[in-house]
Amino acid sequence: MNIADLQKLAQRTRSMREAGIALLFSSSILALFIFIPPLFAKEQSAPPITAAVAVAVPNAFVAISLEAKAAIIYDLATGETLYAKNADDQLPLASLTKLLTVYAALDKLSPNTPITISSSAAQLEAPRAFSVGQTFALADLARLTLTASLNDGSIAIAEATATLENRPQSEMLAGAAAALGLSQTYALNGSGLDVNASVSGGYGSAYDLARLAGALVEQSPAIAEATTKSSAQAVSKEGRSFKVINTDPMINTIPHLLLSKTGYTDLAGGNLALIFDSGIGHPIAIVVLGSSQKSRFTDGSALVAATLAHFAGIASL
Repeated sequence: MNIADLQKLAQRTRSMREAGIALLFSSSILALFIFIPPLFAKEQSAPPITAAVAVAVPNAFVAISLEAKAAIIYDLATGETLYAKNADDQLPLASLTKLLTVYAALDKLSPNTPITISSSAAQLEAPRAFSVGQTFALADLARLTLTASLNDGSIAIAEATATLENRPQSEMLAGAAAALGLSQTYALNGSGLDVNASVSGGYGSAYDLARLAGALVEQSPAIAEATTKSSAQAVSKEGRSFKVINTDPMINTIPHLLLSKTGYTDLAGGNLALIFDSGIGHPIAIVVLGSSQKSRFTDGSALVAATLAHFAGIASL
């Protein structure tokens, strides 16, 4: 091969090398764009940084003012106490004792069990509605008794349950309270009437009564529902019809009411127990103890309104 041919080959090799280097450089640049996003692209795709902003939740319970010595708003669905005022204090229950009496009876007896009004029951002070010897199915007598807070009906129910268990009324009722874990609750009689000027027929805390009322609604929703109506009716085994009026004048003002029970004696003052559904399957218990005969209802209304405001996320209605 002569010098001219060598020069041509060298020139051709150099041109091919330069072309290869150019191709490699171009490929490298392309790879950078494909596989390594540019710095500006990273900055554009990065999510914006936002500062956390604390949102104050309104306290619907802070402004509550009650005459009651003790009260509670208890969430039966979650077991949470939403509001409490001396909720563990043991106070006279008056006719809220009848909730324990009916619960104890229905825990041991069939709803169709015949209950006869005894002479001791028929002689109790008002409210009462029956005569000696009249007989009712337990469920019917319980509906009448709780709706109108009847003393004769509650004692007849307590007597029948205690006879079945072969022990005094007070022991029978103590057993029912213990089974529910009601540590502050006991009763000397089934009606809650004061035994004398210094001893009540039943004692308990607002916390205990909230749980007791919830247990009764769960155990016997139909009987509990009767207490939410303006009146209750039943027919005795002898065929006599009875109609009684509800002792709670505010039943029509509370949405989705599931249970209402009033109580009043000289020792207890005014008491009230309510259960209402704040949503689908979300029962709330409200108990007021040691208020006045009138203010138990305004206290109860204030607690219901605060509960509704709480679940609405506002400070008040």
